[in-house]
Amino acid sequence: MATNDSLAATISADHLLFAVDIAGTFVFAVEGAMAAVNGNLDLIGVMTLAFSTALGGGIVRDVLLGALPPASLRDWRYPTIVLATAVLVFFLHQSVRAIPGSAIQVLDAAGLAIFAIAGTQKAMLYKMNPLVAVLLGTITGVGGGTIRDVLLNQVPKVLQFEIYASAAMLGSACMIVATKVRFSASWAAGFGAFVCFFLRVISLWKHWNLPRALGQ
Repeated sequence: MATNDSLAATISADHLLFAVDIAGTFVFAVEGAMAAVNGNLDLIGVMTLAFSTALGGGIVRDVLLGALPPASLRDWRYPTIVLATAVLVFFLHQSVRAIPGSAIQVLDAAGLAIFAIAGTQKAMLYKMNPLVAVLLGTITGVGGGTIRDVLLNQVPKVLQFEIYASAAMLGSACMIVATKVRFSASWAAGFGAFVCFFLRVISLWKHWNLPRALGQ
């Protein structure tokens, strides 16, 4: 009976991981494609930035975990969603651009939370210690955006003073704590995602920033 329960828990965790990965992939693909459109890139550039933004963090995570080839390259659904989204944004960018900036920021916060939790979940499935799981969750959340910003010749958000990577780290840590106190996998993931999302949105609303070096 215990074996069956463990198997059911593993299957449930895998389904949860896949669901949040797909949702985050779509959100970040839209954001990466719009960044490319705003940067006046061509269709290939839009597809490249959408791919990098949506899948870059997860690929880095899987490489560090030794989960090769990375999940997003083994499963055709990930690149298909990304490239289809990129093409749609390329042709419908005027409609996407009409979306208020605040809504885009909320979507970005949602994508950050989803990817941070997905990365943490996978690190825990690979039996990583809590610190490494938090770091891998953070990398999953901010890695794609960092690659996107570098390709656009911009200073990555994660290196600036906004509460961005720190929100991902706190959400990942909260998920691990919730797991340790025996929350179910879905409740722990939801709690961690909520903390990350809430902190990111509140920091934007209240204009909270991390401190800079003295004299700057």
